[in-house]
Amino acid sequence: MILLPAIDILGGSAVRLARGDFEQRTVYDADPLEAARRWVDGGARALHVVDLDGARTGAPVNLGQLERIANAVEVPVQLGGGLRAATQVASAIAAGAHRVVLGTAAFRDVEFLDEVIATHGDRVIVSVDARAGRLAAAGWTEQTEIPVPSVIEGLSTRGVRRFVYSSIDRDGMLAGPDLDGALAVAAAVQGTFVYSGGVSSLADLEALARLRQVNMVGVIVGKALYEGRFTVGEAQALLDQRRS
Repeated sequence: MILLPAIDILGGSAVRLARGDFEQRTVYDADPLEAARRWVDGGARALHVVDLDGARTGAPVNLGQLERIANAVEVPVQLGGGLRAATQVASAIAAGAHRVVLGTAAFRDVEFLDEVIATHGDRVIVSVDARAGRLAAAGWTEQTEIPVPSVIEGLSTRGVRRFVYSSIDRDGMLAGPDLDGALAVAAAVQGTFVYSGGVSSLADLEALARLRQVNMVGVIVGKALYEGRFTVGEAQALLDQRRS
């Protein structure tokens, strides 16, 4: 299991939102590249970059920022946010994304999902963002009544094998991880997934590792790192120890 520091880009800066609310933002780095370098210098093995401008508008806005980051670090970078057309996915990969993270379009446009899976295969991840165990869409602004396991099972039948599970209720709140949600996702996923949301301490990471779900291969952390609750090195050492 690896730690993936989150770099959420909004208005050119690295920010964190509270519960996915664009009006509740904190700016941590005026230049996202500085955050990327800091996390990689600290021992990050991969980075999770989110184009929040793209998530809000429905089309990528920060591919230039992605390219700067990918060219400056020597770890895989995955990008999500606003990727809703096959040409946009191709552009993200050309800009340096090792993997692409799809959101709303993966649920609403079957032909798009089938096309990108057929073209890019294992490089495609689908983000299942949830409140109270049910899917949230359109940059977290639309709440559905669809249970997360049902969403995952449907996507799996279309060939999706990599997922991100985000607990929006906990995102940016430092309130602890959604352990029950992680277990439910682990039971539904036919492949692998990365957990995101609420991690505030090394104890939270340990709690996730103690679930011992072999298909949970990573944890995305943002605010806790930016606020110095622990270091990338400390977190990765703990995850390595608990999964050994």
